[in-house]
Amino acid sequence: MAKDKRLVIGIDFGTGSSKGVLARLNGKVIATAEKAHRTSMPKPGHVEHDADEVWWADFLAITHDLLSKADGPVVGITTSGIGPCSLFCDAEGKPLRPAILYGVDTRAYKEVEELTDKIGVDALVEKCGNVLTSQSQGPKFLWTVRNEPWVWEKAKYVFMSQTYVTFKLTGEYVLDHLSASMFDPMYSPKTQDWIPEWCEMVAPGLPLPELKYSNDIAGHVTAQGAALSGLPEGIPVGVGSTDAFCEALSVGVKDPGDVMLMYGSTIVADLIADHFMAHPNLWALTGTYKDTFALAGGLSASGALTTWLRDITGGVEYAVLTEEASDVVPGSNGLLALPYFAGERTPISDPMARGVIAGLTLSTTRGELYRALLEATAFGTRHLLESIKEAGGEGKRYVAVGGGTKGGLWTQIMSDVCGIDQVLPKLAIGASYGDALISAQNVGAADADTSWMKVSAHVTPDDDNKGLYDDLFGRYLELYPATKDVAHHLAKLQLGD
Repeated sequence: MAKDKRLVIGIDFGTGSSKGVLARLNGKVIATAEKAHRTSMPKPGHVEHDADEVWWADFLAITHDLLSKADGPVVGITTSGIGPCSLFCDAEGKPLRPAILYGVDTRAYKEVEELTDKIGVDALVEKCGNVLTSQSQGPKFLWTVRNEPWVWEKAKYVFMSQTYVTFKLTGEYVLDHLSASMFDPMYSPKTQDWIPEWCEMVAPGLPLPELKYSNDIAGHVTAQGAALSGLPEGIPVGVGSTDAFCEALSVGVKDPGDVMLMYGSTIVADLIADHFMAHPNLWALTGTYKDTFALAGGLSASGALTTWLRDITGGVEYAVLTEEASDVVPGSNGLLALPYFAGERTPISDPMARGVIAGLTLSTTRGELYRALLEATAFGTRHLLESIKEAGGEGKRYVAVGGGTKGGLWTQIMSDVCGIDQVLPKLAIGASYGDALISAQNVGAADADTSWMKVSAHVTPDDDNKGLYDDLFGRYLELYPATKDVAHHLAKLQLGD
């Protein structure tokens, strides 16, 4: 039998870079590609991407790179990306302003408060499964209506990174159910449809995309799309989803009880379930696949904290910082930090929260600070996982993914603090690999039961650290309410309020 040389492409648009993979229909990786880009922060609380200079330019560069390495026909492509985010475009699909990014963009905090008061927390949780936070897109729509009416007057489309690329390739205007679940208060996971009266409240007159599941086919590459991208005309384009959830697919997190922990610029925890669950401080979502659901949450900053410390201490290599932190005892010699340097998404849902490092002395070292920040993200993750448990979610298997899993220190701290075993996949390519899996499904070479994940290692908690970390977690929970009022006052000064 002749070897099947057909290929699929997956591309994911991240906060600081975009990544792509070229793979066989059985998951064998032929090539990968990556392109770094800049994220714009024009004002405090405003975080943006230029859709053409970042998303489309990255897509073209990565696609051309991967096509040059193809040793067989490319038969499908799927993309994913950071989200939720909002790119408003005119009737021709041209961007009217830079894209407003996910929960790290906190510009609409006033609209969050106003809409929460107007609709009510109980009604929001009942219909959407979520309260409004900086992660919610509806308040950002309303912010645009009020602050940039010239944009809203011309807006005929709203895209995320992957749906913008899909539109340019196929002409189809679609959005996956999971990403729509984060367009609160516009979508209900219960009915798996838009909520017309609340859509009109925050997005008056805006045509909304057709809803599909992540492993559906969005459309096929048109002649124009082929000319722009170099892709073969007529191949299917998968719907895709928000990056974290395609990354979950890439490592086989698809069955009820599976939990993915994504270590990146932020940390995301994603529990797969077979029924709808809600918690006022988590993300209740329709799943990537039909008849699945997810209960998830994310910290606003995690890996970004280590980047911050590296940058202000001379740009030293991460390997050096990790080595220094490895020599520090658990508990960081009496340091305790809150990781809220970009506000916080879940489970406290407070865009005005700010970072705190308690216990500093004149003898505090860089290694101690680095370890304290890693421990802070682990405490934040434990807080998140305990909230998932409160909502009725039961984690049975934890799979760790992302760049932060390299080196071993961060994952060990996470297991020690949270008291969980973690599985590390042999291939940790990221969301683009999950995108490729979706494309394999689109051409009939895989299905929703298919997993390409192979186990590389296990990380187990060190029982000797349990007592210390249990105590410090209790102190961590006390530190936020103890500093909240001061942090809010300082945040208002930063925002010029």
